Amino acid sequence: QVQLVESGGGLVQAGGSLRLSCAASGRTFNNYRLGWFRQAPGKEREFVAAISWSGGSLFYADSVKGRFTISRDNAKNTVYLQMNSLKPEDTAVYYCNARSTVVARDYWGQGTQVTVSS
Repeated sequence: QVQLVESGGGLVQAGGSLRLSCAASGRTFNNYRLGWFRQAPGKEREFVAAISWSGGSLFYADSVKGRFTISRDNAKNTVYLQMNSLKPEDTAVYYCNARSTVVARDYWGQGTQVTVSS
């Protein structure tokens, strides 16, 4: 059974930092792009960042470029999201995602709450 388990969310003041982690298990994740999405209250889920299997390709939403950094440790099947200079508009539930680059298949974590106070 595939599981993606996020951790690291919480409450932080504007300008602060948080590091999210997502531990993946239940299968090998070769040919899977790992990433993060977020969903704020009343809004649709949106893409935040993603990283290829090799780590050589990184993708970011314009809203987080220069502030967030995604990385992965394939030996631990874990993907990280370092979030710096956080803003109140970053407040959302953050979801880990594993997306196959070969077939149409997505896996999702249960989400972790990030709240940024002004």
